[in-house]
Amino acid sequence: MIGHVDEKKRALIGVRLAAPAGERFVQCWAWIDTAFNGSLVLPKNIADELQLPIESSAEAVLADGSKVAMETYGCQVEWFGRSYDTQVVTNDGEYALLGTILLAGRRLEIDYGNGTVRIE
Repeated sequence: MIGHVDEKKRALIGVRLAAPAGERFVQCWAWIDTAFNGSLVLPKNIADELQLPIESSAEAVLADGSKVAMETYGCQVEWFGRSYDTQVVTNDGEYALLGTILLAGRRLEIDYGNGTVRIE
């Protein structure tokens, strides 16, 4: 997978998402977040567009150490040619956040000099 580094030095990769058992995938840009040990955090508007179902709630620890309760949603992510069911949480951010669960077993290369991102 090939992505890019934007003008604000965010490492971005394209991901395709759908509702569970959905057939309509949408493409969005995800900001690679190696400090996040989950799979994906989606902007709320993308979860609404896909009509993702609420599955449960989970406690999350934020970067400042505070704990918050968050609803989790069922989602499909297309990743290296296969579709996986996963749970995601939402936020009000501009980009999805891609966490280390999806990076496990992969090689991540971010070249800030050339502005490229590669996941193998």
